[in-house]
Amino acid sequence: MTDLLPGFDDRTIEVGQGIGIHVRTAGRGAPVLLLHGHPQTLSTWHGVAPALAETHSVVLMDLRGYGASAKPPSPPDHSAYSKRAMARDAAAVMRRLGHGGYAVVGHDRGGRVAHRLALDHADDVERVAVLDIAPTLHMYESTDMAFAKAYFWWFFLIQPEPLPERMIGADPEFFLRSHLKHQSRTPGVPREDVVAEYLRHYDDPAAIHAICEDYRAAASIDLVHDSADRDGGRALAAPLLALWGAEGTVGKRYDVLETWREVARDVRGRGLACGHLLQEERPDEVVAELRDFLKP
Repeated sequence: MTDLLPGFDDRTIEVGQGIGIHVRTAGRGAPVLLLHGHPQTLSTWHGVAPALAETHSVVLMDLRGYGASAKPPSPPDHSAYSKRAMARDAAAVMRRLGHGGYAVVGHDRGGRVAHRLALDHADDVERVAVLDIAPTLHMYESTDMAFAKAYFWWFFLIQPEPLPERMIGADPEFFLRSHLKHQSRTPGVPREDVVAEYLRHYDDPAAIHAICEDYRAAASIDLVHDSADRDGGRALAAPLLALWGAEGTVGKRYDVLETWREVARDVRGRGLACGHLLQEERPDEVVAELRDFLKP
């Protein structure tokens, strides 16, 4: 397999309870953690991370259940794949690497983990950037037929096991490629070598089950946590940058900045002329936006 991130160190960091998180690091300077979404792995940052590493200490990690990270069993309440659990993984990774205050950037599922990380570990997270998402609670509460059709997997993957696991497992490559085609609005993105890297990990029953658990958690325990924050008047204190694909579902359906102002105090951002995969469709623009946002 082609290494999509040459020059990045490669390691597994134990974060407790026997869970190992796959991590790659490079660069020097202020630390920034990059979190991927579904169906990607940390390799989705191949067009962004090397440029950021010229000025920052860049940390990439596979979320639990994804890529080369552990895929722990999940109890009936799906809490092992809550964004709170994933945020704890991220906080532990950064502590073990010796990083105190840091910025976090998350795309898709990683953006939801970044949101929870900035809430639950506010003393550590100095800035947070979210790519092509609106807050989970807002998206579920505003669901209608148009959203359900556009984001069908939010409702398919949460079905009780083993229904989605068996159906995806019958042809993982077809499901993966169909999903990626839906996400991108840029011909040739993702590149074939990148798709091969995603498929290498996606073609694993344990990964498919973990991904379903991630989505099941999002539709259950994560909403409990998010509702408790809202009811308690708890908002993000760290500055937040929201970027989105103007040609994708999020950009067309939501006033993205206003949805984040419901849960954060300092919000800025804009749409880019692409679909859901900003970091792969418009990497140079994403790097420019992040460099400006991450300035001291």
